Amino acid sequence: MKEFVKPAQVLLDLDCTTKDEVLSLLSDKALELGITDDRDAVKAAFDAREEEGSTGMMDGFAVPHAKTDAIKDAAVIVTRFVAPIADWESIDGTEITVGIALLVPDAEAGSTHIALLAQIARALMDEGFREVIRTATEPSQVSELINDRLAG
Repeated sequence: MKEFVKPAQVLLDLDCTTKDEVLSLLSDKALELGITDDRDAVKAAFDAREEEGSTGMMDGFAVPHAKTDAIKDAAVIVTRFVAPIADWESIDGTEITVGIALLVPDAEAGSTHIALLAQIARALMDEGFREVIRTATEPSQVSELINDRLAG
């Protein structure tokens, strides 16, 4: 089974206050984890996607995504915030408290990206799934939950 989310890719209780701060942090983390060698290209890809329309979903979850040749392998980074991100618009008007970021190489944009997005969207419809992410105390709890979903 492919491990899309390692515990190092789950960042709990972050102290971010704006969407731009979150997208910068995700880009920094992608560089740190070796998902990319070009942090700025990843940040630009996140920004370009947000300009198309907010990735804020429902019930406090957002699914930002970056598609760029600068990304080596498809990855997921989960972020949970101490306080809601007030400037991140969502479908239902709730403030964003969790981000599940998808990072996908351009070459896989049509296949991997769509499959990941669909699986994450389905998982987010499950209250139990959302609750584990909201309340987990260990990154491994979140990574195992998401890997189980993505494997199915």
